[in-house]
Amino acid sequence: MPTVSDSSGRATLRMVAEAAGVSLPTASKALNGRDDIAAATRQRVEDAVRELGYRPPAARRSGPGRVVDLVFDDLVSPYSLEVLRGVTTAGAESGVDVVVGRVPDAAGTGESAAQNGKHWANRLKASGREGIIVVTSALSESQVDAFDRAGLPLVVIDPLNTPRAEVTSVGATNWSGGMAATEHLLSWGHRRIAFAGGPTTASCGQARQHGYRAALEQAGIVVDPRLVMHGAFGYPDGLEMGERLLALEERPTAVFAASDATALGVVEAARRAGLRVPEDLSVVGFDDTVLATLATPALTVVRQPLPDMGRVAMRTLLRLIAGETLDSHHVELATNLVVRDSTGPTGER
Repeated sequence: MPTVSDSSGRATLRMVAEAAGVSLPTASKALNGRDDIAAATRQRVEDAVRELGYRPPAARRSGPGRVVDLVFDDLVSPYSLEVLRGVTTAGAESGVDVVVGRVPDAAGTGESAAQNGKHWANRLKASGREGIIVVTSALSESQVDAFDRAGLPLVVIDPLNTPRAEVTSVGATNWSGGMAATEHLLSWGHRRIAFAGGPTTASCGQARQHGYRAALEQAGIVVDPRLVMHGAFGYPDGLEMGERLLALEERPTAVFAASDATALGVVEAARRAGLRVPEDLSVVGFDDTVLATLATPALTVVRQPLPDMGRVAMRTLLRLIAGETLDSHHVELATNLVVRDSTGPTGER
């Protein structure tokens, strides 16, 4: 059977199948990431796609029907919902649909990290995705390489790691936010200020900790390593860190927590220890999600402009898709301190 292209002269899926020596259904399955395709067969199909320059019909669309992917490590957190709101708002304004999902996990599939990244990128490309936004997740070099090879522009928001400097990112002024939170506690007279941080590998968490340290050092206070702890950005780890901090012989009088959920865990640890917030322990969170205002007492926080971060990420991705040159690959939006009821003067005299 002779190979044929479409009316525009572009390669067709039938051409890919013939070049790879497989049936048309097999070629389709391989491009859609089906698990019932042998690795060698999938490789032949992918090689044929590259050689022929094949693009799925959905990927050629412009205007209505354009689609990008938005993936999270945690789909149900208030943080994620705020970012989602910003991304989808900007998408609607630009006529772009957003498909929401989670970062695929290679564990248990028998795939290497490189294979996982390649299959993920190929599935997105075959489904007509024009680009991808990844939120608060760790990406491997092989995954970033796979997006590059597939021609899928990538933007990351608050990544848990920085796989390479040229990856486009959107975040907030985490360092200055950490400094503002700590300076606020210092202004109330606190000197034993603890830091309940996120994962040690999280770039945003590291910046918040550096701001915390800078504020203490500027005030002439030596950082006590026993007051610096790390865990996941969540309530359970906040509770565990809070319990450990409050069990110290010389406990802190204030805690700067690296997320709202972490801060709520610390507040619960204080309640279990018979301590009042803020009379016995002041607590500052970071994010300003709905959790902060629903908490009792309402949380003093460093506010991240999460919806704006989502909007900027989408607009930046669309610029990359259009082939525009960015002025900067790293955008940081301003944070600001919001004072509520969880902070007050130290009870020490």
